[in-house]
Amino acid sequence: MKTDHTSLLTGKGHEIIELLQGLDVPRTEAICIACLVCGKELTSQNIEQASGLRQPEVSIAMRPLRERKWIEERNEKKNSDKGRPVKYYTLVVPFEQIVGTFENGVLKRNREIAEALEHLKELSANS
Repeated sequence: MKTDHTSLLTGKGHEIIELLQGLDVPRTEAICIACLVCGKELTSQNIEQASGLRQPEVSIAMRPLRERKWIEERNEKKNSDKGRPVKYYTLVVPFEQIVGTFENGVLKRNREIAEALEHLKELSANS
């Protein structure tokens, strides 16, 4: 029996997407992260159904998540030997770790901004 994943992104999922986008995470990446946080093991098609993204958008968004080793991807052949295998995605790190990665990036960026502002103040005092 086929499971309907259109309701996968609930209020929590939409809130995750909004907050991640507020941290400058690309929209499609934020959507895929939210789907994987709200679901267990999902196919590309499950994510498409839940999010309204197209298949190429899901594949492109998964690339940086795979590079960061946040997800595991596995291929499974369909019943017949025809067609492409189905890709399954699973989040393999705790969501808290993902949040921590974004937090560290924001804190680093804020330190750099604060240092630049201090340097500007020093330059303006010396003029």
